Amino acid sequence: MFDPVIAPSGTLLGLLQRGRGDGTLHALTAPRADALAALNHCVLHDPRHDWQVENRSLYYARLYLDLHGELDAIEAHLFDAEDILDTDESRTGLALAVLGHLASYGRRDALELLRRYAATGTGWAWALDELALRDDDAGLRALAAPVLARFATDAEGEAELAAVVRDAFEPRPWRLWADDPRESISTRVRAAQETGCFDRWQRQMRPSGPRPGWSVQAVFEWAQQGIDRGAVLHVPAARCLTAVAGPEDRPQIVEAARNGGDGARCTALRYLADGNDPEALELIEGAVADGSTAVVGAAVDAFERMRSIAAVDRARGWVHRPDPLGAAAGRMLACLGGTRDSDLVLGAIREAVRGEGPDAPTLWTLVDGAGRLGIVCAAPVLRHIYRETASSHLRGRAARALAATDPSFAAGFAVECLWDCEETTREVAARHAETGDARVVDQLRRLAADPAEEAEVQTAVRSRIGPDSTAV
Repeated sequence: MFDPVIAPSGTLLGLLQRGRGDGTLHALTAPRADALAALNHCVLHDPRHDWQVENRSLYYARLYLDLHGELDAIEAHLFDAEDILDTDESRTGLALAVLGHLASYGRRDALELLRRYAATGTGWAWALDELALRDDDAGLRALAAPVLARFATDAEGEAELAAVVRDAFEPRPWRLWADDPRESISTRVRAAQETGCFDRWQRQMRPSGPRPGWSVQAVFEWAQQGIDRGAVLHVPAARCLTAVAGPEDRPQIVEAARNGGDGARCTALRYLADGNDPEALELIEGAVADGSTAVVGAAVDAFERMRSIAAVDRARGWVHRPDPLGAAAGRMLACLGGTRDSDLVLGAIREAVRGEGPDAPTLWTLVDGAGRLGIVCAAPVLRHIYRETASSHLRGRAARALAATDPSFAAGFAVECLWDCEETTREVAARHAETGDARVVDQLRRLAADPAEEAEVQTAVRSRIGPDSTAV
């Protein structure tokens, strides 16, 4: 995607970009113009590091509702001339998702914007998916002609149409159009559906990759071919080895793990680690010492998958290493270690924050481990990660760890977490937030009544609200 610029966590913009509950609370008390300016900036310049896993759209849509925000800025963004030049989904995806939620809340202006953009915009497919969930049949039928007009009627155009129909995330519009009373619409869509089904059948009839009867060497060669063309195949190749390798092949596999080419070495390391081979740990350590970047990554991943007592014991010795294997050892102890390993896990968290900052990928597992082990002394660094990380998923993990380690969580961060952008974080808050704060009771009631809220969150909310609708 791209690397977004995130404002400091103490600013309104920084809070909203992170999706923190405090962002909503601060926006509602800030001057309305300032709050809307910050909100529009977030929606028009997606602040997420990974838009495919982090949630923001419902969070921003709810704030538009609370602020009675106009959609002029979103409209200008969607229909700007840049829409023709920049076709990346990341430019318009968040704005379209926000409009989708607003439409589900009854904002007619949002629904009309989605319809217009589906008819004329470059990212029409995303807008159509949003409408598939929210628009009525009449509204979707009106889009059939402008959508189909995007595809030429020659062979190439029909092939493109068939691919779009086959891969559609939400099939409802296409099914509706296949039964359209206008023959020019229905005939073309049904033909595209049939072509897509035939293409899928053809792919299934022409599988690529290992075949029954392959040798160990053939599997290694297949893995190397993947590396040569930029595909990572050592994981499926290792599964293939499980099917084709016998005890007599072990010396060949061990030798490949020690001195083979990248494809063979990565495959052999994964296979031996998954089988808890007695030489696996030494081979992994050797691969990290002299292997290529691909081999080092495969060796570390293979080690982290191990669940043996020997692997955990080795992790205690490796955790102080200043390399990827040392970081993996810390994550293994976070997942599998006991209370005796609490200091090692805490040290790994502190070292990761000092060396890589509050967004270090290794922190995801380490933070979970701090909560699992109940490391009370980790609360200060967990609070720092919670405040500063730009990842809403990592913040949610920090919130869960704080719930297990920080006695002040219920009256502190848990309150703002009720407004967080991630449903899993809101669920944690619903279970822990102290109800002495009137805002908590009001928000619990709002979440319980909101049809857009996730079922898990509402279940947690109901566990806090009695039959008389008062929080307990």
